[in-house]
Amino acid sequence: MKDTDNLPFFLKKTKQFYERIRELADRIKMTEHTFILITAVIIGLLGGYGAVLIQYAIKVFQKLFWQNEFHLETIYDTPWYWKLIIPAVGGIIVGLIIHFVAKEAKGHGVPEVMEAIALRNGIIRVRVVLSKLFASAICIASGGSVGREGPVVQIGSAVGSTVGQFFKVNPKRMRVFVACGAASGIAAAFNAPVAGALFAVEIILGDFAVAHFSPIVISSVTATIISRHYLGDFPAFTVPVYQLVSPLEYINYIVLGFLAGGAALLFIKVLYRTEDFFNTIKLPDYIKGGMGGLTVGCIGIFLPHIFGVGYDTMDLTLKGNQLWYFALILLFAKIGATSISLGSGGSGGIFAPSLFIGAMLGSAFGGLVNILFPEWTADSGAYALVAMGGVVGAATHGPIAAILIIFELTNDYKTILPLMITTIIATLLAIRFKKESIYTLKLVRRGIDIFAGREVNVLKSLKVSDVVKKSICLINERATFDEVLQHIVKSVHNYIYVTDEKNQLTGYISMSEIRQTIQEYDTLKNILIAKDLLNPHVHILRESDNLDYAMKQFGQIGIDELPVICNNGENKIVGTIWQTDVISAYNQQIFLKDMSGESGRSLQNISQDKIVHVVENYHFHEKEVPVTFVGRSVGEIGMRQKYQIEILLIRRKKIENQQQKFYYIQPYAETILEANDMLLLFGKRDDLKKFEKI
Repeated sequence: MKDTDNLPFFLKKTKQFYERIRELADRIKMTEHTFILITAVIIGLLGGYGAVLIQYAIKVFQKLFWQNEFHLETIYDTPWYWKLIIPAVGGIIVGLIIHFVAKEAKGHGVPEVMEAIALRNGIIRVRVVLSKLFASAICIASGGSVGREGPVVQIGSAVGSTVGQFFKVNPKRMRVFVACGAASGIAAAFNAPVAGALFAVEIILGDFAVAHFSPIVISSVTATIISRHYLGDFPAFTVPVYQLVSPLEYINYIVLGFLAGGAALLFIKVLYRTEDFFNTIKLPDYIKGGMGGLTVGCIGIFLPHIFGVGYDTMDLTLKGNQLWYFALILLFAKIGATSISLGSGGSGGIFAPSLFIGAMLGSAFGGLVNILFPEWTADSGAYALVAMGGVVGAATHGPIAAILIIFELTNDYKTILPLMITTIIATLLAIRFKKESIYTLKLVRRGIDIFAGREVNVLKSLKVSDVVKKSICLINERATFDEVLQHIVKSVHNYIYVTDEKNQLTGYISMSEIRQTIQEYDTLKNILIAKDLLNPHVHILRESDNLDYAMKQFGQIGIDELPVICNNGENKIVGTIWQTDVISAYNQQIFLKDMSGESGRSLQNISQDKIVHVVENYHFHEKEVPVTFVGRSVGEIGMRQKYQIEILLIRRKKIENQQQKFYYIQPYAETILEANDMLLLFGKRDDLKKFEKI
């Protein structure tokens, strides 16, 4: 009798459907390339629909709140008291969603995705999808001065994470799936597939590896197709064609770059100061949300342009229909309104506000230079367009994505050079004065270093002691000239290291440095000793130094071999390290990192006790975990140090629903080994054979 026989009809059908989906998933996972292609398309589809859905949701709630289309003209005609009440009510509702449903729905969205990738291997709760969608849609529709791009990124990322959790992919693949979701969100929001992919790679992952890029592009393009089908093939803004009036304008764009960097720094500072202020208020989230909405409403009574995303105002500005001094007023009003909306606990992004701030800055600057130098300056709209990229690049520390988004909005190559000049200068200025971007600063303030979850430089994780060669050519400083020459002839090393009576390193002798002395061998052979020939200026490494430091020493000194001394403070030499050893260790680690991310499925057929050749001198081998290793962590065992072997993957058996299933786990130092675990090992054949006897 099957387990499903006792279930109600609806639950029985649901379980059968789920089991069929799981069977299909297992079939898909049989071929790695097919799996990546299909899942990237699925994430792109879902991410694209998420972007479309949030736009429809915003329109529905705008109609509900304002009882009319949400345009500048209709907002102007709305009674002043509704401009206070609606944002306040919206703030309260958003606060309730955040307080009772999902804390992650609060704020920008992008920092939460970056945190999930760096610290939780891309795991994002499924409930974030709907909670973020409704919280952000209500916040924007009720007049919250935030953008929809951040929420779309978080929704898409949550979709990617959900797909990854369903397929039970490894952490490396999970991070890529999350980035696929982020790319699909930006691509669908801006109708800009290339910019979406670059945003995910540059901002979310911070890694331009080719292996990551392919599925991200697939998701980005898929989401764009969905967006164009439902929303039309139109850019986010209506941008007139601009051109460079005179080469002298490049001076203006350089100045604009500095101004854009300053505006971004001001925005970041005001945003987090406002957040700090609301954090000091000891009231529930929904009350603070209502207070923030009411304050934004007060600004909106006089300047309704700051309500919502602000695309209407940006469109007018890009067409040059904005007075320079009014644009300047809107710039500061938007910084204040967005800071209050997010600081009080609202839900929305900073991408659109950054574009708004840039547009107003460029419009004000362009209007002024047009008055001063009308004969060789373009319309103010051109400066508004370029400054949008500058402020976004400076605020996010993502100049490439910012440049591409603006370029895809215009499809005009004539804007690319001024855009690049302004954006790069603005970003460099922002980085000079603020190490963290508007996204990463939020995490740093929580005490989270996102790079602690990523190995930025694989050599930093390796010690000199991991690759030190114990064979070394030593000679006592009292040795004769003849003995020195004999050592040089017999040694494969480039240097002979000289020690004193206490075995302390005192210097080295190299063939190149004593070549002149050898020519006078007959005269000096009975006079000179090793102490007379040594070079006391010896560069050393300690066993505890990492290989990143060692590689820098090789580069600075210009030699290919360095002596290694012990860690106890004494100057006793324990071996040498060659530059080629460091390069070999680096290549091996890169290979291991790549293989550990992909081999969960492709290496399932390696049987126990079989050694499989991979590359020259290196092999795979699967072995059941030794009894003495059970209950101990991977770091405690020290496979690399003791056995010169890497644990590439752990295959763990679990019983679920009376069925035996296998999961592949990427090992970390803190991973605890369990009984019956199968270890996929990587190393040299002789080392694997020795380990087999344990």
